[in-house]
Amino acid sequence: MSKKILVVDDEADVLDLVCMNLRGAGFTVITAETGATAIQKARAEQPELIVLDIMLPEMTGLEVCKTLKKDNTTVHIPIIMLTAKAEEVDRVVGLELGADDYVSKPFSPRELVLRVKSVLRRGHDKAVPDERLTHGELVLDRARHEVLVKGKRIDLTATEFKLLDVLMVRRGRVQSRERLLNDVWGYESMIDTRTVDTHVRRLREKLGKASAYIETVRGVGYRIIESEVS
Repeated sequence: MSKKILVVDDEADVLDLVCMNLRGAGFTVITAETGATAIQKARAEQPELIVLDIMLPEMTGLEVCKTLKKDNTTVHIPIIMLTAKAEEVDRVVGLELGADDYVSKPFSPRELVLRVKSVLRRGHDKAVPDERLTHGELVLDRARHEVLVKGKRIDLTATEFKLLDVLMVRRGRVQSRERLLNDVWGYESMIDTRTVDTHVRRLREKLGKASAYIETVRGVGYRIIESEVS
């Protein structure tokens, strides 16, 4: 069965354009024109991904994103935000609320389809069964697709999980922002490198004290430190 995508936008022409291209790429598409309807359909339909416009009437896309990421039934659904180029602050806020990616309007339909496929791959990459990466009190279990800190499960988005996976596999080696964009997001120059910083900040917040394992290398990028945190 084709993967189901929920597209949320109150502009009919944008909605039609996105739906046409996603269906052309083999996806099943459902739509919503308001935030309230989007939340209702996300809970009922459980789509594999949501394309969510920020500028919605009555309830903004940011409010929708925040609501979905606080709901246990929808927290796992990846979200791509549609933003206007002037909305840099909203874009960053969206990523901090748990969105996995963003596409700026006006956008190339082909680019949007590529972004959708890339985000979906992050959540469904297959790994060796029972393969676990361990560093001190931090455990990343690929088979279960979960991260544990001192035995407690930490809820991460698909992008945050992939980011941590890449850093842990390359423990001790500095990963530039450009390298992370290519290896985690699958992009080279299509997205601002500040997106990496936003996701690392969110990842650190969720890891709590274990965030000390992630070191910032000024002017270069990030790495997982070799030594364990006491």
